[in-house]
Amino acid sequence: IKPAGLLASKFQTDAKMIWLVALLFILLATALVWRYSKYKNVQKRTGRCKVLAVAGSGGHTTEMLRLLSGLPDHYQPVDYVIGKTDRFSMEKCKEFEEQRARQNHGREHTFHHIVRSREVGQSWISSFLSTAIACMSAVPTVFRLTPDLVLCNGPGTCIPVCGIAFLYKMLGLNSCRIVYVESICRVESLSLSGKLLYWSYIANDILVQWPELQEKYPRSKYIGLLV
Repeated sequence: IKPAGLLASKFQTDAKMIWLVALLFILLATALVWRYSKYKNVQKRTGRCKVLAVAGSGGHTTEMLRLLSGLPDHYQPVDYVIGKTDRFSMEKCKEFEEQRARQNHGREHTFHHIVRSREVGQSWISSFLSTAIACMSAVPTVFRLTPDLVLCNGPGTCIPVCGIAFLYKMLGLNSCRIVYVESICRVESLSLSGKLLYWSYIANDILVQWPELQEKYPRSKYIGLLV
């Protein structure tokens, strides 16, 4: 085969590969849009709000469960996202839902685990790597759950979840609202998670429980003491 023939053959092969990749991309995009639109139509018919609740650890989990106890019945199902090593939160969330069921206030709920972005006492340098791993862990979880509301209240575990949910919003794959409720312990300054979500504009709402905090962060909303 002459050099010109080899060049033409290579060009045809490359063109076929480009068309194949483009076709696969179009099919994938179509499937994602179809999945999203189908889900939203179901939500409109049922009038329900699907909640993704990020459970932290210790007092953060206790505050989260008190927040969830005040939500109306149409805020369901509730999908709990918990750090893999956070046994305390897992036990507390299960006890909370079991108690609601015994009181005839049971609702649909599921439990999901992701890698924690930072363990207690972990160095800040190594936490960068663990946060990146946590983000990768959150990608399939958030996509599969397709929440209408992401509710979080402090722990570092919420940053990967909120970040991925925000990315899906930018890609048009979701339209969830991201709400961050600052801990009652924060009177004069936001926590690190709160600052990241505030200054990055990832969260739709930053809710604080002290007026002093709202004055320092004007875009936040003062809602009084919740818990």
